[in-house]
Amino acid sequence: MRVLITGITGFVGSHLADYILRENQEVEVYGIKRWRSRTENIEHIKDKIHILECDLRDNFSVKQLLETIHPNKIFHLAAQSFVPTSWNAPAESLTTNILGELNIFEGLRALKINPWIQIACSSEEYGMVYPEEVPIKETNPLRPLSPYAVSKTGQDYLAHQYYMSYGLNIVRTRAFNHTGPRRAEVFVCSDFAKQIVEVEMGKRKPVLWVGNLEARRDFTDVRDIVRAYWLSLEKCQPGEVYNICSGKSYTIKEVLDLLLSMTSVKIEIKQDPRRLRPSDVPILLGDPTKFKKATGWEPTIPFTQTLHDLLEFWRARV
Repeated sequence: MRVLITGITGFVGSHLADYILRENQEVEVYGIKRWRSRTENIEHIKDKIHILECDLRDNFSVKQLLETIHPNKIFHLAAQSFVPTSWNAPAESLTTNILGELNIFEGLRALKINPWIQIACSSEEYGMVYPEEVPIKETNPLRPLSPYAVSKTGQDYLAHQYYMSYGLNIVRTRAFNHTGPRRAEVFVCSDFAKQIVEVEMGKRKPVLWVGNLEARRDFTDVRDIVRAYWLSLEKCQPGEVYNICSGKSYTIKEVLDLLLSMTSVKIEIKQDPRRLRPSDVPILLGDPTKFKKATGWEPTIPFTQTLHDLLEFWRARV
């Protein structure tokens, strides 16, 4: 079996490659990178995977890639995935996320091949959620509140359209917040963890800068998320959409307090106006019932363990 992971050099993609190599010895793992892609996340497995160069925004490049690999499964994870960046570069977010996916679908159609495809959508698509709509089911209206969320909504609907129009074997997953080792420092849990470690190492003053601490999010360990992604193409129905989440939420302040409880240094908390978004989603708490019934999946890693491992990741690198 040949598996293609777009975004293999990233946070989730590298963990998915780890999982597949560990659990499925008969699988050949392929991934893509652009010439400027950072590869530190896959250095430890570079001799066990096949990496090809491809720019998903270039339809010719994508068709060549698919023709070379002829994958049995595709996990489409590559994206501009940082919400604040989408405010500063909305065109890049929309182009990378929607056009990149379109090129994959059109490449498959041109080659007349129909592998199973997982499209990594996002809980950010739900956007403005009202109190009576929590926990959020897949049937909840999508009210995106950022250019990133709009781009993921576009991916979501495009995937549904290609399933309905052309019968592509597409499963859409809407993962809620996930974190763990290798998470980029621009994301909130990793940002807090790195700042704490820098204080521990004497590399910054004992001040931790924050944005909105009142937002409430549903967190899952990335290692549980990638196991869910694999199961989505083993157990789920094409054309369907599934929430992947823990079903439990924390305010960002609660996350910060948990991290601070894992260090002995005393740190002052200050708000940085630059970390506040033009519009923010107040609460994202998901209902994973549909996915659990389809796959039997359950998250297994406690959130406290996730945060501990994240701190240890930065302690080894700062």
